[in-house]
Amino acid sequence: MPTSFTPLALSAVTAVSAMGTGIAATRRALHERLGGLRPASPEDRPAAFVGRVEGVDSVALPPELARYNCRNNRLAEMALLQDGFLAAVAEARERLGATRIAVVMGTSTSGIAETEAAYRRRPEGSFELPEDFDFAATHDLFSLPRYVRARLGLAGPALTISTACTSGARAFLEAATMISAGLCDAAVVGGVDTLCRMTVEGFGSLALLAPGPTRPCAADRDGITVGEAAAFVLLTRPQDAAPDAVQLLGAGASSDGHHMSSPHPEGLGAVSAMRAALDAAQLDAAQIDYINLHGTGTRANDAMEDRAVSHLFGNAVPCSSTKGWTGHTLGASGALEAVVAALCLQDGLVPGCLGVERVDPEFQADVAVENRRAPLRRVLSNSFGFGGSNCSLVLGHAA
Repeated sequence: MPTSFTPLALSAVTAVSAMGTGIAATRRALHERLGGLRPASPEDRPAAFVGRVEGVDSVALPPELARYNCRNNRLAEMALLQDGFLAAVAEARERLGATRIAVVMGTSTSGIAETEAAYRRRPEGSFELPEDFDFAATHDLFSLPRYVRARLGLAGPALTISTACTSGARAFLEAATMISAGLCDAAVVGGVDTLCRMTVEGFGSLALLAPGPTRPCAADRDGITVGEAAAFVLLTRPQDAAPDAVQLLGAGASSDGHHMSSPHPEGLGAVSAMRAALDAAQLDAAQIDYINLHGTGTRANDAMEDRAVSHLFGNAVPCSSTKGWTGHTLGASGALEAVVAALCLQDGLVPGCLGVERVDPEFQADVAVENRRAPLRRVLSNSFGFGGSNCSLVLGHAA
């Protein structure tokens, strides 16, 4: 990883999750500690609780983009319509040119739910999927950036990042690299993932699903809650943003390859990613004011992350996971939590973990379980995924 990094501004942000639709709803949920996890419907079994977004099925794509119709792209559309995001991108497109704005999206499943539905619609005895099923426009991993680029009228580079649960965070790193290399002058980055049978059944088969809402860092934590979300950021050079815009100050990634689905018990890859992000931002550990943990609520993941965080930061920096609000939104989580980190910076908020009566007594880090108010200048946001993929982002205000 590079040891220097040119800061980039989060010129516009938007997000939709179980917390609510848009930035105002997300901010209110954080401050008022209003979690969005709800009992699962039969279609989401074997999960007991999920972080499902309401209203996605009623979203209509523009008629000229109807072939992209799937839940994942409808959720993307839902987010794009919020917070003046379309207008912000249109202004940047007018100023920079459509070919100079990239689209870098993270997703782990894309529109696989559409393929699952098509499979169920097969005529009895048929081995072929229905003729009206459009794999390239719905299920394919490139469906999301292709839709977003077309929807925003952009013509620059487009890229899908699918590195499990680091996808949304890696989108920021890759976009920053593209801007630094001169391939573009700005980028629409983000992540979108939606609930589907493969995800829920997959985590169920690993015995990782919590019987109630997930409670990261709790002494009696018992698994994850799967959620869905869409989060987008217009990433520009600081001179093209408002002076007080939150900035991406650094990013770091690693791949420890310890196990396909289990983290390294000592968090070696996590430590490497966090250290790389700090080095890129030219900061030391004492200059971080809050850490947004990956914090999925499983026994192994949370214990590993505590070891990694305490190795670098001791117990000097407050940390917490916001997945108690949203569930684990998989490939969207890194982007969603980058937006959450930006809100925390703007509001001076450390959002304490939801539903935690007692932090794991073996943890060494300073885990917040109630909201705290504090002046924040720099936040570290962690994302870790299956296969040993690790990514950390440093966000903050200009020095």
